[in-house]
Amino acid sequence: MTRPTGPVIIFDDAFHMYVLRDHAFAEAWWEEPDEYTCGFDALARPLRMTGEPHRVHLEPAGAEPDEAELRRLVAGHYRRYLRDQRPPQAADLAEFVAALPREGG
Repeated sequence: MTRPTGPVIIFDDAFHMYVLRDHAFAEAWWEEPDEYTCGFDALARPLRMTGEPHRVHLEPAGAEPDEAELRRLVAGHYRRYLRDQRPPQAADLAEFVAALPREGG
């Protein structure tokens, strides 16, 4: 299976969004697979997280992107956690993802 294309966008069990530079960084940074709800790579492909605490792995859950769901979840994150900011408005997916705030470089 192909590796996720970075950056990866991960949502935890409270639907807080984390934008991490690539899958390797995300796997090293994320500790608890039970706190993972869903995620996407930069191509809007849904991601699956497997593994155990402190040893997680990310992989595409399928080949088909779900850009509409990624945008919906990002908008929800902004409504809940960044109320004074607007989510990126770019129509182009690459520009949209590039405008998301990053965690850890």
